[in-house]
Amino acid sequence: MKSPLEVVIVSGLSGSGKSTAIHVLEDLGYYCIDNLPAVLILRFLELCKQSLESIDRVALGVDVRERQFFAEHPRVLDELRGAGFSVQILFLDSSDDVLVRRFSETRRPHPLAGGGGPTEGIRREREQLAWLRERADRIIDTSALTVHQLRDELTRHYRDPHAGDQLTVILTSFGYKFGIPTEADMVLDARFLANPFFVEELREHSGQEAAVADYVFGREEAREFLRRIEDLLTFTIPLFRHEGKTYLTIGIGCTGGRHRSVALVERLAGRLRQAGQRVELRHRDLQR
Repeated sequence: MKSPLEVVIVSGLSGSGKSTAIHVLEDLGYYCIDNLPAVLILRFLELCKQSLESIDRVALGVDVRERQFFAEHPRVLDELRGAGFSVQILFLDSSDDVLVRRFSETRRPHPLAGGGGPTEGIRREREQLAWLRERADRIIDTSALTVHQLRDELTRHYRDPHAGDQLTVILTSFGYKFGIPTEADMVLDARFLANPFFVEELREHSGQEAAVADYVFGREEAREFLRRIEDLLTFTIPLFRHEGKTYLTIGIGCTGGRHRSVALVERLAGRLRQAGQRVELRHRDLQR
């Protein structure tokens, strides 16, 4: 007999990390939809049950923008469970001062602020979400969590137990002048390599392009650096996997994050994939 469709409703305060949670659950194999109108939720899940793609895990992002869900929350949840769906509520919270700081850093207005600023918006949102927080199956306070720590916390709770012990390596290129990625487990500095930025015909191109990559790897120090990174990862990845880590984020940086670091990350990703390693590739500052 087929197990009931597993549904995680992701909600919480604006700025607490809901978007990050949705992305993490998607990486963990959930079919994710953000802010689906309440009237469509049951029909959507029924279609998932009937899908030929064998969808068995769904995450639905719900926040104060979906007013109908909050107006009819008891009926919606009871209807889903009555239809045979296994429903869990994940609620993300954070302290008021941290939320205010996050809104200040992003310069985004709080959706319920009106003319009262983020503090008033947070107060109103807490009142509207109080019932959902009380019914939550899991509450995660993200006040002191980095993005990477939140990812690890969610992975521990929602990782498919049948997925095995595969570890995903996230390779991130970045520019030091924009800061080191806070989520990185390991950071490597490529600024000692010859810089294509100072070659006029390469300056406006990126490390994803063959001409720039050829320039970078045309020098023995770049090829040797890549070999030593491979040796380091060959040694450490099994040890991280043994410790139960499912994501390992490695940042490789150059000055601007467009040339040397991008070329290295692209080449390294290809080598790791050839060796059977699961890899995600991110170029944080490529478009700056």
